[in-house]
Amino acid sequence: MGYINFKPILEIASILTLSVFPNLAMELGSGTTMFNKSPRLVNAITTSSGIRVKGAKYYFTIELGNDVGEPLEKLTLQQVQTTQVINYYLDETFAFEGEPINRGKSLTIARIKRNLDNEAITLIFDNPIDPGTTFTVGLKPQQNPELAGVYPFSFIAYPKGEKPLGLYLGLGRLRFYQRGNHFP
Repeated sequence: MGYINFKPILEIASILTLSVFPNLAMELGSGTTMFNKSPRLVNAITTSSGIRVKGAKYYFTIELGNDVGEPLEKLTLQQVQTTQVINYYLDETFAFEGEPINRGKSLTIARIKRNLDNEAITLIFDNPIDPGTTFTVGLKPQQNPELAGVYPFSFIAYPKGEKPLGLYLGLGRLRFYQRGNHFP
C-alpha cells in the first residue's frame, strides 16, 4: 500500500479552520506557528519616482494588529511581473517602527538573504516585532529602473517560531515616471 503524505492536507485544513475561527491557537502541532490574523501591508512609496535616479529609497510599511497573535520574525519581499530587476545595496537595508514621515526607534535586522533564482529578499529581525506595531522597511536601490511603469512587490510575513507558516500580505506597487517627483 502506498504512503500518503497528510502534512499538506493538514496545513490547508488548519488554514481554512483558522479563517473560519480566527481566534484559535497560534501554535499548531510539532512547533509550527502561524498568525491568528494577517499583518497588513499599508504603504509602498519611493523618495524619488523618476527613472534612472540614484539615491532613492523605497519604503514598505506593515501594520501588525494587536490580534495577529505572534510576533513577526521574518519578512520576504520579491519584485514580480516586471521587465527589469532592480538591484539594491542590501547592506544598507534598514527598518524602524512607524512610517517614513513619523519614524520611531530603529529595528535591527540580523540577516538579509537574497535568493539568486527568484530575486526574493528575506529579512530576519534580531528581535521579533511585537503585535500592535507598525513598522517600515527601507531599501536603497543602486538606481531606479530604466523604464517607466509600475513595479509590484509581493510580501510574505513569517511569525516567530521553529516552523513558521508564511502568510502572503499582498502587493506593494512603486510607480516610476519619465519625470519623477521627490519627497524628503
